[in-house]
Amino acid sequence: MTNFLIIIPTYKEEENIYGLIKAILALDTEFDILVIDDNSPDNTQNIVEDLIRKWPGRVYLKKRPGKLGLGTAYLDGFNWALEHHYKYIFEMDADFSHNPDDLEKILETTKQDSIGMSVGSRYKKGVAIVNWPMGRLILSYYASMYVRTVTGMSVRDATAGFVCYKREVLEKLDLDKIRMKGYGFQIEMKFKTWKLGYSIAEVPVIFINREQGTSKMSGGIFSEALVGVLRMKISSLRGDYREYISRNYE
Repeated sequence: MTNFLIIIPTYKEEENIYGLIKAILALDTEFDILVIDDNSPDNTQNIVEDLIRKWPGRVYLKKRPGKLGLGTAYLDGFNWALEHHYKYIFEMDADFSHNPDDLEKILETTKQDSIGMSVGSRYKKGVAIVNWPMGRLILSYYASMYVRTVTGMSVRDATAGFVCYKREVLEKLDLDKIRMKGYGFQIEMKFKTWKLGYSIAEVPVIFINREQGTSKMSGGIFSEALVGVLRMKISSLRGDYREYISRNYE
């Protein structure tokens, strides 16, 4: 077991998961990997179980009974990471839209004393997205602008899902009070981290749309985020908000 854990939620990712895990394990830094699978009807779980046999102590699988949402998958992973004493915990997509080669530079940024979370940012230097339909790119870009305007955060890629946390951030956040479970989950985690006083670094990355498998994005997920951001901001205006979001804030 290492100090570094990558959490990868999956649902029907048999085309990608083997290659992704192999690419991560080939890096110089020894990352452990926790796959959280929502009862994929394909061979995703079988592939991961085979890799567990080949890489005991480096690859893990948590099986869930069905599609319970991206946010709940990561929350399950965060609790597992804390129970197993990891110091740095990543979120990462299963479809190669997040380049494994970027993991080490995101990790090095997160290790800086002033940083609580680092984001693999698509918008830190212009727009670094490959092969997205124009409509989705525009929606994502302006969603992040909307989040900055409403919340006051300076993070340019507030919806990014390529993230590394210091352990202390997840320890301090009350994970049971994370409300948004879909697309808005990424925004809520960044906002609450920021409200606790942690700096959030953005590391420029190139996001490449998946080549294998199908996207899990939907209009309903975007709607949850748009409404949820307003509710989150209004809630944050309460004087005791920092205590509300923290399990052991002092």
